[in-house]
Amino acid sequence: MTNNQLAACILSLSLVASSAVFAQDAMVNGEVKKVDETAKKITLKHGAIKNLGMDEDGMTMVFKVQDSAMLKQVKVGDKVQFTAERGSDGIAITKIQKSK
Repeated sequence: MTNNQLAACILSLSLVASSAVFAQDAMVNGEVKKVDETAKKITLKHGAIKNLGMDEDGMTMVFKVQDSAMLKQVKVGDKVQFTAERGSDGIAITKIQKSK
């Protein structure tokens, strides 16, 4: 393996590793307070959402969901992990899962 090939391999691995760390950092812990399937919204008490510049812990907010099927996976009182992203329609939950 030449030095250029080795350098390219190391760069590729570091990019993959950094994107995996970013994906982990984007997951936010929360608790389901309300589910509104009709409006495709969920109310979550949550910690800081760093990727959106929300550094305050202990907030409760209503979020739109990207896919209404996500609302069938959770119920009030569930501890969850989620990701949220800012889009043209505002902030939306893009992934949600029950915490283990």
